[in-house]
Amino acid sequence: MSTTVERRQEYRALFKNNVEKRLVVDKIIRVIVFACVIIAIIPLGSILVEVFKNGIAAISYEFLTEVPGSIGSGEGGIGPAIQGTLIIIGLSSLIGVPVGVMSGIYLSEYGDNRLARTIRFFNDVFMEFPSIVLGIFAFLVIVLLLGHFSVWAGAFALSLIMFPIVARTTEESLKMVPVTYREAGTALGLKKWVITFRIVISAAKSGMITGILLSVSRIGGETAPLIMTILGSSQFFSSMDVPMDALPLRIWRLSLLPYDSAQLQGWGSALVLIIIILGINLAVRYFFANRKGKQGIFGQLIKKGMHAKN
Repeated sequence: MSTTVERRQEYRALFKNNVEKRLVVDKIIRVIVFACVIIAIIPLGSILVEVFKNGIAAISYEFLTEVPGSIGSGEGGIGPAIQGTLIIIGLSSLIGVPVGVMSGIYLSEYGDNRLARTIRFFNDVFMEFPSIVLGIFAFLVIVLLLGHFSVWAGAFALSLIMFPIVARTTEESLKMVPVTYREAGTALGLKKWVITFRIVISAAKSGMITGILLSVSRIGGETAPLIMTILGSSQFFSSMDVPMDALPLRIWRLSLLPYDSAQLQGWGSALVLIIIILGINLAVRYFFANRKGKQGIFGQLIKKGMHAKN
């Protein structure tokens, strides 16, 4: 009896020491993570403060709606650039997001084969490509072929930047969904595509949206591909087959001018671009947050199972 009591006390002591060590390690890791977050936020915050401080003076109704004035005059605005940025982001998303999402779904749910490994490899290579290379590629296959700069060429170049990001984040988000969700759907007699599109994607929706917004933020500030494809313009959008302005191009051109008024407009353009990207992120998240169904995932499983039985 005494031997049993001694063993219990020994086990309790070992357990206590183990827990104390784990708590110490947990606190150390928390401090390290918190320090890394602070280190990352400080430069980001300083950039935002600098842009806001230097660009807020340029913001006005005329600045946001008028066409650019003559060089060095300090007159005019960035209306065509704002319009062009919204158009090029929207069109690029229409091309790149569906391709990226479907690629991610295939790699996650049907990707245990040589074709999927090949796609995954080239997808990773695309993610590492410099954006200027993709811009040159779009210039060669579209601009030279058509004989003129166009919005289509710019959207194609930016979609090449988008879809690898969307595909990778979609794949990883779907892989994080517990396999029990898929097993539950299979047990109810649901088909593979129904389980994927109605259950797995529903559970991974938040991560997929994050990946899409990350890709939108990435292309929102790209300049090099746009120089090679849409070239830039001082007029509002008139056709898909003519040059068009965009905020990254306008900021780049203003930064090259030696005039104080041009520098001020450049800072203002940068501030507007940040506000647009932030607004898109907040709007998309708010939209999907309000569209959450009243039924949970397993509620959908039961409902689909009942339909299948009927």
